[in-house]
Amino acid sequence: QVQLAESGGGLVQAGGSLRLSCAASGRTFSTYAMSWFRQAPGKEREFVATIRWTGGHADYTDSVKGRFTISRDNAKNTVYLQMDNLKPEDTAVYYCAARRFTGSHSASEYDYWGQGTQVTVSS
Repeated sequence: QVQLAESGGGLVQAGGSLRLSCAASGRTFSTYAMSWFRQAPGKEREFVATIRWTGGHADYTDSVKGRFTISRDNAKNTVYLQMDNLKPEDTAVYYCAARRFTGSHSASEYDYWGQGTQVTVSS
């Protein structure tokens, strides 16, 4: 069983930065791939970034490549999403999710979800 809790969201101007954190409970955190998804009003939840349980490989959706960085600290049971050069279209509720060993771009393949944190980017 893994419980996830996001933090770090807020209101920022376009071009600014935020760092999201996702704290996980459970002794097997290090065996889970961790991912970030986001959902804007009226839209489906979409994949943002994922990192393998080893921390050695990360994958991003095209719209955030070069701006967002996912990382994890297994000693702290925490995964991060550093978001730079934010754009208004990044406005959404951001969720972290856990899946055994390898990540996926499909939200339906994840076992555990956090409650989400709101990110709002003003123009």
